[in-house]
Amino acid sequence: MSHRGRVTVVGSSNTDMIVRVPRLPAVGESVIGGNFSMVGGGKGANQAVAASRMGSEVTFVARIGSDQLGDSTVDSLNREKIDVQYIVRDRECASGVALISVDECLGDNTIAIAPGSNALLSVSDVLAARSAIENSDVLVCQLEIPIDSVSEALSIARTAGVITILNPAPAPADGLPVELLKNVDILIPNETEAQLLSGDSDSDPVVAARAIVARGVCTVILTRGARGSILFQNGVEIQIERFVVGPVVDTTAAGDCFTGALAALLSEGNSVEMSARIANVAAGLSVTKSGAQPSLPFRESVMDAFAHVGAN
Repeated sequence: MSHRGRVTVVGSSNTDMIVRVPRLPAVGESVIGGNFSMVGGGKGANQAVAASRMGSEVTFVARIGSDQLGDSTVDSLNREKIDVQYIVRDRECASGVALISVDECLGDNTIAIAPGSNALLSVSDVLAARSAIENSDVLVCQLEIPIDSVSEALSIARTAGVITILNPAPAPADGLPVELLKNVDILIPNETEAQLLSGDSDSDPVVAARAIVARGVCTVILTRGARGSILFQNGVEIQIERFVVGPVVDTTAAGDCFTGALAALLSEGNSVEMSARIANVAAGLSVTKSGAQPSLPFRESVMDAFAHVGAN
């Protein structure tokens, strides 16, 4: 495999403030937690780091505040060898923040996000990065930024023949515009997102994913947490089993890890199925460590683990 595909990520960046708790609190309840940590996060930044650690040349398009958290974020992305020239530093709005509680026994989490400058990433910001998008092998977007900006990025990439990936998170309750979906090559929803996008929140997630495929999305990968994922492509459904390497410590960013790794592998010319299988291993490794970006594995460990899976 080549190690230097080109991936552009247009999306969000947050600083994650994490508290580990003995159990997730119920509504109106306070739970005394343990360790506190503050690390890089945001779906866009997480996916950019995941792709970079898998060996891709990554460009990140985002809007980050001109504050201390923003400075730390840009410094961190630079250390990850990510091209940050298209990151806009907003002088009026603070950087995004996510407040995360992690169940220290189960690894489950709840997340509350203050989007800050992410909500101001504009169509003009995306157009300024047109050349980076057009010269990529893969474009990755999510929905923690304005949908008009997502739509513009996908349109630019589709016109240029770039593979487009959309992680529809958080999924809008009223679904996504048909015109936007027409520019998506690969849609990666989790079970809840698939239900929302299908228009039937009570439907079986697998049935919901089939409904999305029927609306014209070329490829859908339904991520199912502990149950692995299902690839829907060309009328075929392929089950990708969960990769288990050890106790689950923290599921934060597991989906982002999958998406970023998938983009990196596709950028090298691998098939969707092969890319999804390896990305599934990457996600399995990520849940054994705490934090979003700190948990994202490097290529060597992912490929070693994948080789072990293949041998068994």
